[in-house]
Amino acid sequence: MTANLSLPRIMRVGRGAVGELGDVVAGLGLRRPLLVTDAFLAGTGAAERLMETLRGAGLQPRLFAGTVPDPTTDSLGEGLAVLREHGADSVIGFGGGSPMDTAKALGLLGVQGGRMRDYKAPRVNIGPALPVIAVPTTAGSGSEATQFTVITDSVTDEKMLCPGPAFLPVAAVVDFELTLSMPRRLTADTGVDALTHAVEAYVSRKANPFSDGLALNAIRTIGEHLRRAYADGGDTEAREAMMLAATQAGIAFSNSSVALVHGMSRPIGAHFHVAHGLSNAMLFPAVTAFSVHAAESRYADCARALGAATETDGDDKAAEKFVAALRTLCKDLGVPTPRAHGIGEDEWFRLSPLMAEQALASGSPANNPVVPTAEEIQDLYAQIYA
Repeated sequence: MTANLSLPRIMRVGRGAVGELGDVVAGLGLRRPLLVTDAFLAGTGAAERLMETLRGAGLQPRLFAGTVPDPTTDSLGEGLAVLREHGADSVIGFGGGSPMDTAKALGLLGVQGGRMRDYKAPRVNIGPALPVIAVPTTAGSGSEATQFTVITDSVTDEKMLCPGPAFLPVAAVVDFELTLSMPRRLTADTGVDALTHAVEAYVSRKANPFSDGLALNAIRTIGEHLRRAYADGGDTEAREAMMLAATQAGIAFSNSSVALVHGMSRPIGAHFHVAHGLSNAMLFPAVTAFSVHAAESRYADCARALGAATETDGDDKAAEKFVAALRTLCKDLGVPTPRAHGIGEDEWFRLSPLMAEQALASGSPANNPVVPTAEEIQDLYAQIYA
């Protein structure tokens, strides 16, 4: 069976890469980019520094700083108006997953129009769309290298997975120095997000030799550096390693898939406004324990890559150690349960059947080593609550 692979056409990776953004955009023959970011990055002056870089390359950029965490269909309206008013020929997503996902959505809607719900899975979106250039400021989402965007429907609270090459950035500028100011909670949540991407890409039913190598390398790197970056945000070696691992994990799952953790995580984010990486972390150990028996050797490989097992451990023992290692990691990183995070018990269990339906509808659970029923998903939600 052949693998269908897609990557950004251009990738600039390393210290100082962000200074080359103007050259990258100009080299693509683009002149009027819309820089999409959030109020925080605008407030720190980081967005204006990027605007100056773009102007210095002879471009005519426009700034939109109205993205919100976990972007919604309602939040896209203002950005779409600014994009059209500017006559933008490209979109730059600058920030974490939310600004990059917003940029991808605007790039498609700016050409095709319609509503984002028209583009959700299982539809695969080929295009056309405006070219997107991604500049990540967190080491987690991998969105700079993926052919997906995730937008929440403001009417139904469904967190919609929208796939296809139309959402793949044409270029990615990956500079770890942009992550040095990340606070500890964000470092932890985005780091676990990257680890989840890598593990799910490797155990997915759509895994392939190309994605496997990237996934295992990302798992190995995260195992060696996530706790270091969490303990000391100024550890540049750890920050650089985590940034590269997040991008590798993004390429891996974009060319394989994510699975049950992500399928269950999106509804938590949509209904309870939990950060995506954190909701992944809440689920990761329990979902892995549920799935491990169906892909023991694959999870054993993950355990060895993470440093949780040795080559002398049999697959059954290594897979068991992997589940234990995930529980320890989440404890070390201060991952709360939904209850401890402040989510009410009545509301959690009232919405669990709907969340299970939405998880299955996203398609991601179908890639899991064990394809769950709605009842099994509800049981997993119940397990992690306390």
